[in-house]
Amino acid sequence: MAESGYEFYLDKCLLPVTPSKLEVKFSNANHTMTLINEGEINVLKQAGLTDVEFTCEIPQVNYPSAVYKEGFRGADYFLDYFESLKSSRVPFQFIVCRRLPDSRKLFGTNLKVTLEDYKITEDAGNGFDLSVKIRLKQWRDYGTRTVNITVTASKPKAAVEPGRSLSASPAPSRAVSYTVVKGDCLWNIAKKFYGSGSKYSVIYNANQAVIGGNPNLIYPGQVLTIPAA
Repeated sequence: MAESGYEFYLDKCLLPVTPSKLEVKFSNANHTMTLINEGEINVLKQAGLTDVEFTCEIPQVNYPSAVYKEGFRGADYFLDYFESLKSSRVPFQFIVCRRLPDSRKLFGTNLKVTLEDYKITEDAGNGFDLSVKIRLKQWRDYGTRTVNITVTASKPKAAVEPGRSLSASPAPSRAVSYTVVKGDCLWNIAKKFYGSGSKYSVIYNANQAVIGGNPNLIYPGQVLTIPAA
């Protein structure tokens, strides 16, 4: 990967040195079983969660090739940030922005994930710089179902209410305005208005003049247009 063409974000944190390798594993949860007279069959199930692994270099000094959006940060800042992502028990966005040398955009990666674990390696050959191996796992929002049981003189009857999303809101029937507050990201705003964070690109495409070239960088006080569903 060319460092100039890739940006890696863990939530709102830009990694200063682009990892040289990214592994994304898309799994299925299919189950293979053997029937007595039919041999093996494959029972198809819903896709499994995506796994992400990469190793990033964290400099201890300010190299010209490293990128810092808000000025140089030492390794302790990034290690504290990684630990807070792991221990907070709150999912966050993993975003990779890819561009050609002429600034044309390639496909992007935008996953809601949790930080499963990370491993720090210190190597005398790298001086005081650190190497951190990070493992992420996709997060899927889920809801609950309520079962109402009515007992009569004959037989009990059970009625299942439709599943409720934990955070979905009705999609707007016409374009509305929304003011960004602290802690917002396009994924969460899309989930609030459309019920699905994966529709963040709808909001981004309607507000590129306000947001700029990076959908991950929005700021409190920005007024966004939320297109109708």
